[in-house]
Amino acid sequence: MKTAALKGESGRRSDAAQHRSDDPRVPNVSAPIVRWFTQYSRRYIRRHFHSVRVLASNLPSPALAKDGNGSDRPIVVFSNHASWWDPLVCLVAIQHYFPDRTIFAPMDEAMLSKYAFFRRLGFFGVAPRSARGALQFVRTAEAILASPSTLLVITPQGRFADARERPVRFESGIAHLAARLPNVLFIPCAAEYVFWDERLPEILLNFGKPVEVSHVQFAADNRRAVSPDQWKTLLEEKLCLAQDELATESAERNPAKWKVLLRGGAGQGGVYDWWRGLRARIAGEQFRREHGNK
Repeated sequence: MKTAALKGESGRRSDAAQHRSDDPRVPNVSAPIVRWFTQYSRRYIRRHFHSVRVLASNLPSPALAKDGNGSDRPIVVFSNHASWWDPLVCLVAIQHYFPDRTIFAPMDEAMLSKYAFFRRLGFFGVAPRSARGALQFVRTAEAILASPSTLLVITPQGRFADARERPVRFESGIAHLAARLPNVLFIPCAAEYVFWDERLPEILLNFGKPVEVSHVQFAADNRRAVSPDQWKTLLEEKLCLAQDELATESAERNPAKWKVLLRGGAGQGGVYDWWRGLRARIAGEQFRREHGNK
């Protein structure tokens, strides 16, 4: 999941979005470019989907951004990689719940070299599926997460994968981060793209139970001795649980269980909606484009 964000649902400008770093590995994020990309993303999603919904029972709390002393702490949001739409969808969700964070994400370095302006959106380059790329990712991620006002978004599966694919398997990068950065909070986010009652599909999200690295207890007495493989297994399980819960609630199709973050198109359009609207006016009723009023 590759994106950067600027402002929250209220339109409040985030000072954190204009990010400058002396470390050459960390992109210098441009607030004007991020603002433009944010608005573009929202319009584009509205054109192609009926809504973006988040499971209401697991909404991220603003308190997650703080540690036990009330200070900001860096956050990693890790998601399954269900579709091409993931970056834009993540942008909409993250800007709503963490509006004051500067968001970064990895990107194929060859692609980034062709579209260098993406660095101004928070992207950094890595070589995919290679030992060099893994080292690039870990070192850059560490430099980014050294600032408590940052949020890193990753899709640790490292490829597109069906939302129902089991078992969930990650590349190793996220596990090395967990093993090396005890002050970071890891938040799983599951995503699905489904059709309910409307012509256009729904985007469904579920934020799973956060993982506070410093609070996790393994069998080993010394957390530093725990292998990255153990962290990898734990984080895979957390995302899998979030995906399983999302699949169950998606199948139920109960709109009362969801918070709508963004609403797009509805109805069939054309002659069909014209006829439905005419019938509603004749009957003295309010015309609703949604078939299921969801």
